[in-house]
Amino acid sequence: MPSLSPRLARLHPSAVNRVLHKVRAAEAQGKQLVSLLRGEPNFPTPPHIVAAAQDALRRGLTHYPPNQGLPELRRAVAAKMQRCNGMTVDAEDEVLITDGATMGFYVAVAALCDVGDEVLLPEPVYDCYASQVAAVGAVPVPVRAERDGKRFVLTRAALDAAVSAKTKALLINTPWNPVGTVLRREELQAIGAFAVERDLFILSDEIYEAIVYDKCSAGFQPACRQDVGDTVQHVSIASLHPSFRERTVTINSFSKTYAMTGWRLGYNVAPPDITRAMLLVLQQASRGAATFVQHAGVAALAGPQDCVAEMQREYAARRQLLAHCSLPTAHWLLPEGGFFALLDVSATGRPSAAVADFLLEHAGVVVMDASVYGAACEGLLRISLAVSRETVAAGLERLAEGLRRL
Repeated sequence: MPSLSPRLARLHPSAVNRVLHKVRAAEAQGKQLVSLLRGEPNFPTPPHIVAAAQDALRRGLTHYPPNQGLPELRRAVAAKMQRCNGMTVDAEDEVLITDGATMGFYVAVAALCDVGDEVLLPEPVYDCYASQVAAVGAVPVPVRAERDGKRFVLTRAALDAAVSAKTKALLINTPWNPVGTVLRREELQAIGAFAVERDLFILSDEIYEAIVYDKCSAGFQPACRQDVGDTVQHVSIASLHPSFRERTVTINSFSKTYAMTGWRLGYNVAPPDITRAMLLVLQQASRGAATFVQHAGVAALAGPQDCVAEMQREYAARRQLLAHCSLPTAHWLLPEGGFFALLDVSATGRPSAAVADFLLEHAGVVVMDASVYGAACEGLLRISLAVSRETVAAGLERLAEGLRRL
């Protein structure tokens, strides 16, 4: 038999899948578990979005879409980018519809990077980025973030220490999975200036943009709020300066904002030459998201946004449960955005992986050892708010009991 590709050695199963293997083994032994693990909204997809897909099916819109995406969806994306992100976008030349943000990131890296090129990944980092970079033959290079109190920050000194003559691109993720940081305007200005100075592409993953908490009140910001001052606000780096825009791929999806994880629909926004390059890559692996799914995407972006605000308010309520919950030998790093919180368990004196395993085995609660996202997260556990309020409450009870036993 011929051998498999040596490139497989550089790829790794996702951290969540490794934990799910342990979960299945525990459940096979009859354990009743409470999971605070996964980043999948527990809300149903809003009815008007489902109805748009059903209507498209009834009308027979089930054939190949244009590879770049339906024109009406690209126009809806352009309108949303103007409305929510402050960017004027050409729907014809600067929008690519993808099968979700995972595909969006892959086609961006494949279009921009050659074998041996380096991509800077701020660490802690969602673990799947590195494998996608490696899959195209490029090299993932971690950039160690620092903790500033209960917030992770990306400094210019860390970027300068990681960059080299081989560096081609820099990833940013805001709101940032898993640490919950929302990058401030001034932080993005500094990152953009660094990218211009070093002549790097910017890959900006903004899939959690609609889930941002107010710094002062801990309440949820309404969709597309454009506050200034001492509030936390999502800002797209490409909107800040033409020199940033010309080198940035903005990556987004419908999964988190509209509870559409299984629909597999996303979009990339980039200058025309980059969009054409990404389309060429996409054509090799996909014929595009299903036509009726794209019609649902039009309804999501162009339809009423009350559903988004309702989900935002519920995430805020779940976050407040954590804020009011004191746990033995642990304290919270509450998110500024996204639906993951971090729990600092370093005072237990045990590695966070061992604490997560103990909680699974002895308290029946499933959490993620955050150190899988980088050494800076050693001693931290990642807790998901993408589950019902009742599940969050039950999980907190089990966390408290497990930590007392530990």
